[in-house]
Amino acid sequence: MEQAEKVLIIIPAYNESENIEHVVKHMMEEAPQYDYLVINDGSTDNTLELCENAHFSYLDLPINMGIGGAVQAGYVYARKNHYDIAVQMDGDGQHDIAYLDEMLRPILNKEADVVIGSRFLEKEGFQSSAGRRLGINILSGLIRLTTGQRIMDVTSGYRAVNRMFIDIYSKDYPTDYPEPEAIVAAIMHRGRVREVPVQMRAREGGTSSITFKKSIYYMIKVTLAILVCRLSYGVRRARRMENRV
Repeated sequence: MEQAEKVLIIIPAYNESENIEHVVKHMMEEAPQYDYLVINDGSTDNTLELCENAHFSYLDLPINMGIGGAVQAGYVYARKNHYDIAVQMDGDGQHDIAYLDEMLRPILNKEADVVIGSRFLEKEGFQSSAGRRLGINILSGLIRLTTGQRIMDVTSGYRAVNRMFIDIYSKDYPTDYPEPEAIVAAIMHRGRVREVPVQMRAREGGTSSITFKKSIYYMIKVTLAILVCRLSYGVRRARRMENRV
């Protein structure tokens, strides 16, 4: 795809020594026209050493900030270095770089501010477990109830945003399990959120950090976070309207 915009791919990585080399090298081979930055999120394995030895472009966080903190660090880097578009792409090999141009197209055509790579629009490729799909459907319904917009793949970490949301997310980004809450924030900022179909793969190596117990915590925490996020933006809007009177 030809475009004048400056694009940064943000790759958060925590203990991804089994995957990170393949992910980055594959991306460099298939999409060399885009810049990238690995965010080593205080890994306790040799993820940092692998990035150093391979001369990858990386940012090393001295402590584990969690996925939200790592992604926000990428947005801060993108803002300070004047990128027009930032893309989130997991370091575990689940996201296919082949779909990146399709994700960028709505932003380049000024049709969207935030684009989500959705595995559920065409229901092809890795679909996650039945339990997680149920949880995703519940959160999708909650977001529709609180914002009026239907987003199918609310937990997808494969996303692209324009400069406006680089600025917004660099200053304020959810910390723990951030993906659904970030969607609500985008809609509340009157961003145009769009999904495009992608196929995802199962994790190439290592294990997911989300256990059964964490899944229960995830659902409770994210549900409360969505409600608080929606309420807080409603309060801010009401105050702005009062100030105008």
